[in-house]
Amino acid sequence: MAARGLAVLLGFLLWGSSMAHAEPDAIAIAPLDEALTFARTADGRVIAVTSYEAGRVRGIDLESLKGAPSDDAIDLLARHGESALRAAIEAAAAPVDVAVKALDMPVRLASEHIAVGTNYREHAEESSVNGGPFLFPKYVAPTAARAPIPSTGGLLDYEVELCLVTLAPLPDGAPAAGGLILCNDVTDRATLLRKIDPSDPQSGKGFTSGKSAPGFLPVGDLFVVPRDLKAFAAARTLQLSVNGEERQRAPVSDWIWDLDEILAQARGRRQTNWDYWGGTARLPFDERGAVPARTLVLAGTPAGTVFNGPATSDYAWGVLDWLAGFCQQTIASHVVEAYIARTAAEGIYLKAGDRVSIRVDGLGALENLIEGPNTE
Repeated sequence: MAARGLAVLLGFLLWGSSMAHAEPDAIAIAPLDEALTFARTADGRVIAVTSYEAGRVRGIDLESLKGAPSDDAIDLLARHGESALRAAIEAAAAPVDVAVKALDMPVRLASEHIAVGTNYREHAEESSVNGGPFLFPKYVAPTAARAPIPSTGGLLDYEVELCLVTLAPLPDGAPAAGGLILCNDVTDRATLLRKIDPSDPQSGKGFTSGKSAPGFLPVGDLFVVPRDLKAFAAARTLQLSVNGEERQRAPVSDWIWDLDEILAQARGRRQTNWDYWGGTARLPFDERGAVPARTLVLAGTPAGTVFNGPATSDYAWGVLDWLAGFCQQTIASHVVEAYIARTAAEGIYLKAGDRVSIRVDGLGALENLIEGPNTE
């Protein structure tokens, strides 16, 4: 714990007081023959991005192709198709230049999503979950790449993830298709742990409640539609930092289930109910068994989250508390409370004033402040 605290301090000192206003350095943008890359400004302009550097994106304003003021990149793709959009971008002669901080969510998105847990082996190992990947619904409206994340008073954790975005309803049995976007699958570990089934973590019980508070799904500032979805996704490297200290880095190709397998597994569980704050949640499928348009498929996070399973001392205190309480409730619940009390006292989870940064070449960036009573 002392080493991590020193690393955070050094990272802060090196980054300097300008951190609050920092913007990502250059992020590689895929060439047009590999992928279409879109951004959208706060006033609704859709831009085909060709470069991203020094806190600005450069590209082609697609205003003339919009049929309605509210149209986004998904609407333009549905109306014109990839080939026509690519030709229009190549023919355009007057690029525009926009500050990254002026970007909004690049596309409109649904509020019910498909998510997968422990889809990277090292994350499964650090979490002490050994039964393989598992699914759960995430019910929350996404927020923009620079929107604040609310400090809920729980144990707030981060998870960088690659997400598939369905462009249209994805039929039953169809392979993965659509665009890609980054996200931070924010989690309140205290809520999750209090609601999880410790005898069967792979049931996903507790995950929807622990991951679905407002503001718990910021998404990246770019939306990317690759020609070869599988190859493009597998070539990305996920990276996340907190206050300048890198916490997560891994190639997407380290995943256990790829996007096709996640969808196949989800289709097998589309009738499953998950507890969700006293009600139930299901994976999003329409009456024909299709995944609705604009749904996110969150493909899991690599190792490096704050949560890495209860310590031996948590188990010891849990047993003692269980005995002191005349064996009321379960040992597991006492272990969870011991873990929550210890980690809250140690302050290892995200706190108000922390900044979580995600940067991935070809996919863009997120920069989110943990917002509390005394932060701006």
